[in-house]
Amino acid sequence: MTRAEPESSPAAAAEPGFRRRLLDGMAETVRKHGYREATVADVVREARTSRRTFYEHFSSKQDCFIELLAERNSDTIRQIYQAVDPAAAWDIQVRQAIEAWIAASQHDPTITLAWIRDIPALGDDARELHRTTGDAFVTLIRNLTATPQFQSAELHPPSRAMATILYGGYRELIASTVEAGGDIGEIVDVAVETAIALIGPR
Repeated sequence: MTRAEPESSPAAAAEPGFRRRLLDGMAETVRKHGYREATVADVVREARTSRRTFYEHFSSKQDCFIELLAERNSDTIRQIYQAVDPAAAWDIQVRQAIEAWIAASQHDPTITLAWIRDIPALGDDARELHRTTGDAFVTLIRNLTATPQFQSAELHPPSRAMATILYGGYRELIASTVEAGGDIGEIVDVAVETAIALIGPR
């Protein structure tokens, strides 16, 4: 027999801190076990709460995982926007954006890899996150290259299709580097070179 998990009152479960703890518990569980092997029991153990509390906030393990990744991706996009100085030279802006993207990915590479590899196979809700996040990154790339510095330097700001290629290529490069045990920081230069080759002067 195992010791029963502690029950929590509805009032306590409604506190905002429990949702945060559960999301952090999901992140720690994925780091330790990977998403596929993770269980709700693992998550509530890491969050130091109960199964009842979990299901008062999330409908399933997948629901919690999707919210965690949505939050992480939104944070990454915000960090990239904040890192870019729109008054800097265009090639410096390219480097600033890519360095911020890689730094955000490098901060928690296990979660980054789970986002890239696990989400596509998790059904309609996960596919919707995959689509909306892809759209947000493509919009980010196009917004960052729609400044006067890019327009006045005889450059080639990317179309939606070109921005999609950049986004997808970077995702795969990040994932394959993590899977090979490499340092994501080492791909900054090649990522910058690729972007400059695509949007730079012909």
